Amino acid sequence: MEVKVKKLHKSTIYAILALFLIVVGFTFPSIVFYKVPQKIATGQTQSIPSYVYPLWNAYQTGRYVSPYTPKGAERDLKKMIERKGEVGMMSLPIWYVSLEAPNYPKTAFPEGIPVWFHVDGFSGDIHEMNTINHYVGMHPLEAGARLERAAGPFIMLGISFLMIAFIAIRTPWSVWLMLPSALFPPGFFIFFASWMYWFGHNMQEWGAFKIKAFTPTALGVGHVAHFTTKSFPSIGFWVLVAIAVLSVLAMLARRKELRSEALR
Repeated sequence: MEVKVKKLHKSTIYAILALFLIVVGFTFPSIVFYKVPQKIATGQTQSIPSYVYPLWNAYQTGRYVSPYTPKGAERDLKKMIERKGEVGMMSLPIWYVSLEAPNYPKTAFPEGIPVWFHVDGFSGDIHEMNTINHYVGMHPLEAGARLERAAGPFIMLGISFLMIAFIAIRTPWSVWLMLPSALFPPGFFIFFASWMYWFGHNMQEWGAFKIKAFTPTALGVGHVAHFTTKSFPSIGFWVLVAIAVLSVLAMLARRKELRSEALR
């Protein structure tokens, strides 16, 4: 007896690829690591599930290791917690910001003082960046995008479910289920640039070095006092761009497929 294998539509293939990228890069790691930084900060490490440790270690492969990281604790969450290391997020970093200054020599700080922005938080030399920000009267990083960071894991989960619905449902309106993932990269940059503006226009009196309100460079190289700033997309942004392209291809392919089916 001959068994017919149903051929996958192009729109479904594009959507499956996009779903894989968003789940592996963002949804899964941000959900797994949800509230873990808060538990570490409050000393509730006993409530961190055991599976988080090897997963965090795996996701840190190839990532930046700060000069301040305790020796022997690199990419080992248990040791990082025990030795008070600065623990970054699991999800892929989307944007990269670095500060360079004469008091941070290239030999010791080859990347300056870098911080990576994730959908659910930060990684890199956060404490050092906050120290520099305090020097000029700028709020610490944690003051910005609190709602966005808290909602980040659930936004990615929602987008993932919309992709699953797109794969499962073949109707004309299902095309729009891929729109959020298609618009996410420019949406992220708009939010990021807006918060950069907020940080630069809400300077506080505590700064030892007084500077006028300014807009920090959101993309490219800029200068603030004696600091050189660099702000560029990181690997996560390019993965989001790939997801957006696949989403648009899925939408276009689905519309073409439905038109073709309607003509039969």
